[in-house]
Amino acid sequence: MNAGTRARLDRIGTDGRYLVVPMDHGITLGAVRGLKDIESTIDAVTRGGADCVLTQKGIAPRVHPNKNGKGYVVHLNASTVIGPDSDDKRLTGTVEEAVRAGADAVSFHINVGSNYEPKQIEELARVADDADRLGMPLLAMTYARGPGIDEHDAQALGHAVRLGEELGADLIKTAYSGDAESFAHVVESTRLPVVIAGGAPEGDHATLAAVRGAMDAGAAGVSMGRSIFQHDDPEAITRAVSAVIHDDASADDALDRAGLSVEA
Repeated sequence: MNAGTRARLDRIGTDGRYLVVPMDHGITLGAVRGLKDIESTIDAVTRGGADCVLTQKGIAPRVHPNKNGKGYVVHLNASTVIGPDSDDKRLTGTVEEAVRAGADAVSFHINVGSNYEPKQIEELARVADDADRLGMPLLAMTYARGPGIDEHDAQALGHAVRLGEELGADLIKTAYSGDAESFAHVVESTRLPVVIAGGAPEGDHATLAAVRGAMDAGAAGVSMGRSIFQHDDPEAITRAVSAVIHDDASADDALDRAGLSVEA
């Protein structure tokens, strides 16, 4: 890893742990709750303890004045839920464009096992080369998705995260397998830091219990979107997630510290 990549990687995490709040869902889902006034949401989550936020390149002017000195990641591919196939992620930017947008890192999504895997492998490899040349950290979002694939199967997730390392990523995001014992296999499948996706909101305690389980398995943090930016109190839930990641709090203790109900 070159010096520039290492320096920028430090900007999107804290002591090797990461609380990333992706808000690139405006392409995928539209201007849903939490994203219309994205400025206020960015301000809230970064005050709450997020290490960085993530958007598509066009949102960059709305990010920088509101991120309270935290890191910024630009995502480089996308699809929509109303298109013909949401697994068919298409390029939306380049590493050079991310540099011009003031990013500290870039990210790229690949669906391992989908019909689009071959093309996405080629694109991720090219992005990794560009990122290395420009000293930009690469967060590879490697999901196990495709016909007949269980998206939470630890063996499939282990394959997905290893693919990300093999192609030159610096940090890997994938789904949580559901328990610490099985997720340990996923973490052990790569030497890169692994962060878990948040997925659809299932309640505060369930969210934090998943984060706690992933951390116990050796994960390096989370990249959690909807469970944070669509929360009634984005700052508070970010504070709770941060307590688990950065302070090793339990789910109940984290809720208490953030002033959230344990029953939520």
